[in-house]
Amino acid sequence: MAKVAFLGLGVMGYPMAGYLAKEGHEVTVYNRTTAKAEAWAKEYGAGFAATPREAVAGAEFVMCCVGNDDDLRSVCLGDDGAFEGMSEGSTFVDHTTVSAKVTAELYTAGKAQGIAFVDAPVSGGQAGAENGILSIMCGGDQAAYDAAEPIMQAYGRSIKRLGESGAGQLTKMVNQICIAGLVQGLSEGLHFAEKAGLDGRAVVDVIAGGAAGSWQMQNRYETMIDDEFDHGFAVDWMRKDLGIVLSTGDEIGASLPVTALVDQFYKDVQKLGGGRWDTSSLIKRLRALD
Repeated sequence: MAKVAFLGLGVMGYPMAGYLAKEGHEVTVYNRTTAKAEAWAKEYGAGFAATPREAVAGAEFVMCCVGNDDDLRSVCLGDDGAFEGMSEGSTFVDHTTVSAKVTAELYTAGKAQGIAFVDAPVSGGQAGAENGILSIMCGGDQAAYDAAEPIMQAYGRSIKRLGESGAGQLTKMVNQICIAGLVQGLSEGLHFAEKAGLDGRAVVDVIAGGAAGSWQMQNRYETMIDDEFDHGFAVDWMRKDLGIVLSTGDEIGASLPVTALVDQFYKDVQKLGGGRWDTSSLIKRLRALD
């Protein structure tokens, strides 16, 4: 068992850190809202700290899941940041979905201090975190990944190194590109069924086992039909991720016309007041156009 710190106890980080404690690791947590860290520590009989620097003291591995580039920089850098308190030879594993640019920055900063840095964004949403079955896509030095992979097994079902530093974040961008197109297609299909007077559930029952089937269809079609959108990854976060995707696409010369269009559709959902609805709420935009 290892001494581990976990930084960030949002809807993903809270259960992920919990699985580390359940596995028997010695876990100390940090969260910007201290009350949540206190609650987690009480629930799991573990420790919490007031700053990232204090949380990581003596830790072999530091896992992090925060909001965006600026959040990640704030917990890593500065006098109270994690890098200031980490020991040489320790490993920082970032589960946040961020830009490849900040990943490169922190990989370099960590290396200068003898700290290994693995970018390891996750997929599977809140349910995946709560059930300990996340998919984790990783980038970084092979030795650092090899050391961290057994720790991530506490909450990951599929864990893979895709290449050098940044490869994990780039793979997560591919993931979000695919999801954007799938959710829009499913939304249009279900909306078409509604307008045609078909029973949406019966339609999905017939087509889900064929070429049209997807995880989104299997797990979201019923709540989409029922106009319920509090079951996963929020629109606000998806737009953050798609912003990273589109910016990176411009940098590398990748054409992403559907992704750009769906990003604007999510902007429309935000205007409907749906920033905290889950990503399947694209169908709400179509219904609003009726």
